[in-house]
Amino acid sequence: MTETLPIHDVLPDLLAALSEASAAVLVAPPGAGKTTAVAPALIGEDWCDGMVILTSPRRVAARATAERMAQMLGEKPGETIGYLTRLDTKRSANTRVLVVTEAIFVNMILDDPELERASAVLIDEAHERHLDTDFGLALALESRGVLREDLRVLVMSATIDGARFASLMGEGTPVIESEGRAYPLDIRWLGSAPQERIEDAMAAAIATAWREEEGDILAFLPGVGEIERTRERVEARLPKALVLPLHGQVQPADQRAAIRKDPEGRRRIVLATAIAETSLTLDGVSVVVDAGLSRRAEFDRAAGTTHLVTHRASQAAAAQRAGRAARQGPGVAYRLWEEGGHAGRPSYDPAEMEIADLAPLVLDLAKWGTGDPASLQWLDTPPAASISAARQTLRALGALGEDGRITPRGAQLASLPLDPASAAMVLFGAERGDAQTAARLALLLQERGLGGRGEDLEARLQRWNSDRGARAEASRKLAGRWAKQAEALVERKGSEDVPPAVLLAAGRPDFIAKRRDASGENWIASGGRGFILDPASPLARAEFLVIGDAQGQAKGARITAAIALEESELTAWLGERIERRSVLRWKNGRVEARLERRLGAITLASGSDAEPDSQAVVDMLVDKVLENPAKLLPAELLARAAFIGLDSFSAARLAETADIWLAPLLAGRRDLDIPKGRLVDALLGGLDWNDRQRLDAEAPREFTSPAGTTHPIDYTGDDAPSVEVRVQALFGLERHPMVGKTPLLLKLTSPAGRPIQSTRDLPGFWRGSWADVRKDMKGRYPKHRWPEEPWAEKPSLKTKNAFSKSGG
Repeated sequence: MTETLPIHDVLPDLLAALSEASAAVLVAPPGAGKTTAVAPALIGEDWCDGMVILTSPRRVAARATAERMAQMLGEKPGETIGYLTRLDTKRSANTRVLVVTEAIFVNMILDDPELERASAVLIDEAHERHLDTDFGLALALESRGVLREDLRVLVMSATIDGARFASLMGEGTPVIESEGRAYPLDIRWLGSAPQERIEDAMAAAIATAWREEEGDILAFLPGVGEIERTRERVEARLPKALVLPLHGQVQPADQRAAIRKDPEGRRRIVLATAIAETSLTLDGVSVVVDAGLSRRAEFDRAAGTTHLVTHRASQAAAAQRAGRAARQGPGVAYRLWEEGGHAGRPSYDPAEMEIADLAPLVLDLAKWGTGDPASLQWLDTPPAASISAARQTLRALGALGEDGRITPRGAQLASLPLDPASAAMVLFGAERGDAQTAARLALLLQERGLGGRGEDLEARLQRWNSDRGARAEASRKLAGRWAKQAEALVERKGSEDVPPAVLLAAGRPDFIAKRRDASGENWIASGGRGFILDPASPLARAEFLVIGDAQGQAKGARITAAIALEESELTAWLGERIERRSVLRWKNGRVEARLERRLGAITLASGSDAEPDSQAVVDMLVDKVLENPAKLLPAELLARAAFIGLDSFSAARLAETADIWLAPLLAGRRDLDIPKGRLVDALLGGLDWNDRQRLDAEAPREFTSPAGTTHPIDYTGDDAPSVEVRVQALFGLERHPMVGKTPLLLKLTSPAGRPIQSTRDLPGFWRGSWADVRKDMKGRYPKHRWPEEPWAEKPSLKTKNAFSKSGG
């Protein structure tokens, strides 16, 4: 007898909607049965003469979903119901429902935009907002709108905003909602102990749940490492319990054991990552223990690496996890945090679009025929900064031209079911007769645990090659398929024994790194980024590495996978990337020229360059002058020009004309010790006749006193223009001297040159404070003339006797 599920109550409405429209949204709570019931129901519809493609966010869920649907039909997987994942496939000519991972669906539609054999695409668990979820939906909507009006597209999830998806999919898109099956769920808050290791806290909570509750237990932990450490502690506390891990690295048979009830009726404890949050129903689970943590991959644009970051699980994720306990009956969920802090958790996890490396997306978009992501329908538009970084990466691999269009090499890269860097490795290997090794290296970077652990990727490759386990065998077959695909795309140039490090470098040219210290802790990559390595690592003694993976932020990301590279291998295989160039540096006030062999930011060799490019030296000297013109250029001349608003000597104009007035002075030099006079002449020589006349007339260099003495005018000070002059030289002067329309500040001095007073009103000074100055001066300098009415006297700097003898 077929089990009646809540989804069956709304199936008639859904089928009616899809018979009339080409798109719909289905919102159904966990346990309603949408994942397993909808696809089989569609293949009986009149319009559905092809296949129904059901996407699933993870391999484990895809296989389990297909197996469950096949069981409901009384069949084996691969008959009416099939599945297609990267490491495992069961399908046949009779398959009507094909469950695929989201990444595989993206590749399917890129290769066949019309999806000729499909009648419907069902995007399941859309709320998880994986990059391939959003991209796959955008491509399906594009295909439906342009190529296949009859293609049905259905979005399904438990928690999504149905109206938002419906708006994206087109006006009038119906939203069907299922009530779901509601079983009582009890939440118990255990609180957190920051000083306690998560494995110890989880083991204690699991032991408590084991004693106080009935039914199987599902415990959520952030990663494989935490699962294994918790497993050790739980097995020590509860030696009779059946403890089963559930994550992507677990063998398919062991995954099935974790999903299904124990055939011997034993009570189980399943330790799972977020893989068990959605899609999967674990038979017999009525208790959930949640560590409250989630781990996700985030792309660091500055470091150029994707690293795993542990966060507090969102409220939505916590609700999904707790709901696992009440899928088949009343349940209880233990949470290792405080109830009062729950509202402070983020409402939802961020869309992967916001945090992922978008290089694969940009390449796939170029293959699709658009360089502009905005041309597709997205729930959230890809971030511009991430798109820019992705284009830069793809150009370095030769996948995109400067115009953003896909190149022939890019088309080859996009034809492989790999990220662009891994595809570049495999194609490089295929061209040189070693595609197998390259493909295995690419898979090692993606499949954690293959070949064991450790930073030495080559050692892991050797261990994997000798591993005869089922997972190792399946992985080698997958790598073999990639290798054959690559060999069919390129022309083989020979059969050579390519060092693994060189294969890795072909896809990651910016991650060739050189040791920076004796300990091997600090490294500089050719792309300019710094990395750190555990000095105890066997790789720490290497001179060069090719980095396959690194974890942590841009400053000091920790190397977690790499291969040692010999300099001879670098020269022999990657010599076209090595530049020989003259490098100029500013050191101790001079241009220093070095001849260097460089691989990006890495200096391989360096020596003095006796004959650098003379123009490059001049250009550097010019740049140094223009960094701070006032430091070298004649300040008085610049100030005179500024005083009258002469634009010829502005910073912008000086920079614009530097090749005319400055560069000739620097030819043959390595320093800036240029005589001031030559600088003045060069600047003045650049003025046209009118500006030169204006400068001399409106900003004269000197003031000539009534006594015939000349004094330089200062235009540089805050009180400019000003002039220092002995007061006796101004006798006979009734009107105040002017520079243009500005009164010249007179800094009056005694016969000995000591300051007396400053004034911009000489007539006022004569008739005012001069009387006091005169008394003081007569006492100090009795031999000089100090008249009561100086404006009526003849100017002279002579003493009274000398003045009389001269006939004054």
